[in-house]
Formats: sequence, C-alpha cells, structure tokens
Amino acid sequence: MRLPNSAHTDRPWRIHQITGDFGVEDVWRFRTPGARAEDFPAYLAALFRSSDDEETGLSGVLFKIRWKLGELLGWDRDDAGTGTRVVALRDRLPADLRETPVPTGSGPMTPLYVLDTEYAGEIANGTMHGVMHLGWVPDDTGYHLQMAVLVRPNGRFGRAYMAFIKPFRYLIVYPAMTRKWERVWAELAAAR
Repeated sequence: MRLPNSAHTDRPWRIHQITGDFGVEDVWRFRTPGARAEDFPAYLAALFRSSDDEETGLSGVLFKIRWKLGELLGWDRDDAGTGTRVVALRDRLPADLRETPVPTGSGPMTPLYVLDTEYAGEIANGTMHGVMHLGWVPDDTGYHLQMAVLVRPNGRFGRAYMAFIKPFRYLIVYPAMTRKWERVWAELAAAR
C-alpha cells in the first residue's frame, strides 16, 4: 500500500541524518500482521535470502530490460556508481552507524547500516543515486514493514528517467514486490 511521504519524513529515522539532499520518491507499506519488535532482524535476513532469487514474471522482465539497457548505454559502468561519480553514503555515516554489521545478499544495493528497526542500502548509476530504507513501524497489529525510496537524480536526464519509470514501479514492480515480501513474512511467521 502506498503511503504519503510524511509516513517516512515524520518518523525519527537515522537515515535523515545523511540524506538531506535526497528527495522522497516513494513510501510503501507491507502487511506483516502479528509482527513483534524483535522480529525485524529475522525478517530482514529472510528478505535478503529471497532477494537472491531471480526475479520472475513481468517485474523480472522489466529488471532484465533495465539491466541490459544499463549495460548497453553505460548507465551501470563502474565509474557511474558509488565511490566514483558519487561519494558513497557510508562515508557520511556517523561513527556508531559505520560500526553496525551489514547483511550480505541484498541484491544490487550496497548496505549502509542495520539497526533494531531500520535498514538502509544505496545504489548509484548514471541515472540516479538512490537509497532504499526499510523501517519496522508499530501499528495496531504489532509492526509492519515500511519502505522508503530516496533519490537524487543525475541531472535532467535522471529526472526524466525517474518520471518515465514511475508508472512501471506503481503498476508492476511494487505490486510484485508486495506479494513477494508479504509471502516472506507469512512463511517466517508460520515457521515461528
């Protein structure tokens, strides 16, 4: 379920300390009924294990097209990523966040930090510098997962690219992600 940007910006997330020059592109809520505060690390680990699986369906086709275009047009060259075109956000982290262990198997994202209720990872290419922030938010059923996508487009082309892919994110990518991420929660909850 899509949420207003304020669902992310009004919370005291640590990510706000390092992404002041990023805009909130999307905020999304995932159902995790019955979740407890201490479930976040296990859910995050299960989520990253599932992210290692190849994307399927129409969403998978879109990602394959995107990665192929990035290869052909040079959007994903090493010199377009973090540490080259953009400074890695890990360099901006306060010392306490820099010392947190980071998960492996998080797909194309470079993990920044993990806390008890918060995860952040970054990606950069020729079109944008982006952050995926996951937060564990209390609600009337326990806790739910909330994702915010923060973006700093790479110039006019990056802004046009982000506008172009918006309908694909809303109509195909996020619904597929929702089904997958909620299934991961259901499987984890059933195993408890």
